[in-house]
Amino acid sequence: MKHKDGKLINQPNKNRSLTAAITVIVLCGLSFYLGGIFKSAESDGVGVISAIQKTLDSSQQSSGTLQIKPFNFPECGSDYQDYTPCTDPKRWRKYGTYRLTLLERHCPPIFERKECLVPPPDGYKPPIRWPKSRDECWYRNVPYDWINKQKSNQHWLKKEGEKFLFPGGGTMFPNGVGEYVDLMQDLIPGIKDGSVRTAIDTGCGVASWGGDLLDRGVLTISLAPRDNHEAQVQFALERGIPAILGVISTQRLPFSSNSFDMAHCSRCLIPWTEFGGIYLFEIHRILRPGGFWVLSGPPVNYERRWRGWNTTVEEQRTDYEKLQDLLTSMCFKLYNKKDDIAVWQKAPDNSCYDKLPRETYPPKCDDSFEPDSAWYTPLRACFVVPEDKYKNSGLTHMSKWPQRLNAAPERLSVVHGSSASTFNHDNSKWKKRISHYKTLLPDLGTESIRNVMDMNTAYGGFAASLINDPLWVMNVVSSYGPNTLPVVFDRGLIGTYHDWCEAFSTYPRTYDLLHADGLFTAESHRCEMKFMMLEMDRILRPGGRVIIREASYFADAVATIGKGMRWICHKENTEYDAEKEKIVICQKKLWQPSNSGSR
Repeated sequence: MKHKDGKLINQPNKNRSLTAAITVIVLCGLSFYLGGIFKSAESDGVGVISAIQKTLDSSQQSSGTLQIKPFNFPECGSDYQDYTPCTDPKRWRKYGTYRLTLLERHCPPIFERKECLVPPPDGYKPPIRWPKSRDECWYRNVPYDWINKQKSNQHWLKKEGEKFLFPGGGTMFPNGVGEYVDLMQDLIPGIKDGSVRTAIDTGCGVASWGGDLLDRGVLTISLAPRDNHEAQVQFALERGIPAILGVISTQRLPFSSNSFDMAHCSRCLIPWTEFGGIYLFEIHRILRPGGFWVLSGPPVNYERRWRGWNTTVEEQRTDYEKLQDLLTSMCFKLYNKKDDIAVWQKAPDNSCYDKLPRETYPPKCDDSFEPDSAWYTPLRACFVVPEDKYKNSGLTHMSKWPQRLNAAPERLSVVHGSSASTFNHDNSKWKKRISHYKTLLPDLGTESIRNVMDMNTAYGGFAASLINDPLWVMNVVSSYGPNTLPVVFDRGLIGTYHDWCEAFSTYPRTYDLLHADGLFTAESHRCEMKFMMLEMDRILRPGGRVIIREASYFADAVATIGKGMRWICHKENTEYDAEKEKIVICQKKLWQPSNSGSR
């Protein structure tokens, strides 16, 4: 058949038509698939090109493993030696000063992420080992003199030769933290008998309070923002004391509700009665029923102290009365008071809340309020009434430490599919795993490893199995995974919510050991593997180790990226010799910057 211009027109070909139809169907399916990836990637801040490349990479795998070509990461410039991506002072000008919003987490967009290795300071040395580190650290590891100069009369720290020494002073206890905590222990007998196990210190200084409580069986998260005190949290972690960057501002703290047995503020300069008392609402949320809130500094003991606070006795009396009224309206009761320390106790049950009038101020949060939502969740102008069904999660009903470590918590019921039997099985599993880890990494359990992070914990079994070793563990629960953080805290352990697509709230070089069990299997669909591993490198101390327990599919890729970050890695079998799962153990080298980095 010819067209009117005389050229032949091809007759339809059935095979070709069938091929075309299949091609169209495949292309539509691929478009739908990639569209799903694009949508997911876009919502998670990952570029579409990276998402497509990840798909192509996975399609090119051989022998059932992810293949990555060898490459080396460049060094960052020396001005990035204390780089904290999500609390970067270089970006503060973009955010307002209202309620110190600039000090909160503000992570850079993907096109501003650094793909380079954060260098150590000039003259960096391996940290002093625990327990000696509690009292001294190398000056060159945290080379900041601001606190030493500005707080010299309060004895936070002092420089002596090549070291900083920590005499244990603070604004409210310049003559030593031991005497201060002795008084506090007299006011709160539960510190002595194991009733009080977990604590948070807001505005922690160099964490001397948390450091002293370790010997008394109390595990404290010391909290401070990155501010003009220069490296409070970095000093704390260099000493081997648990700490995290954070500030009570406009967002909730990254902890579940009813977690801490005690909260502490020693002249932390948080305006508790301002903005309707919203900061105190957050303390109320994270404090366990029956838990204690400890305050020293203005306006406590104003009768004797007001002259040193640049105010009048009348103003301080008014501030104290406002604070007392606010606490009473939230069912706190003044528990004890002596000298500079006042202690309030959160209601141990709901009887007080039930008696409050419906139209009370401050208002109670309504039923739509999710008390455990704490990752980029705005503070609300209401306080959370604990759920009455979890009566045994209050401090008066909890097992005392150390019995609570292995008692199945009541809030297991929050986690879908969890029960006392799954909890006990998890405990047994981790005891066997830790025993195997110690054969692969003999330093685990010695004073060589102090600051440890379990990057994606479930019930805290990894930390529980190491409880008798000279270390502490920060348990991290994915903000996108099952909410197991209440279980972690109910066991007397500490932890935080986090999204590993972003940087963690800490300084560089602050952990001796990072443990990741199935992290890439769980998160690689949302987060780029190289950025997760670069973040691991940032927070790992030189000489520090990682234990990565992963599907065999990821093991070779982990080793390849690790080599590109100057890690020394080797692959090991699991305790069960499972073919589909491997353990990759790596050590970060101590390297000195070449001064050529400019990224």
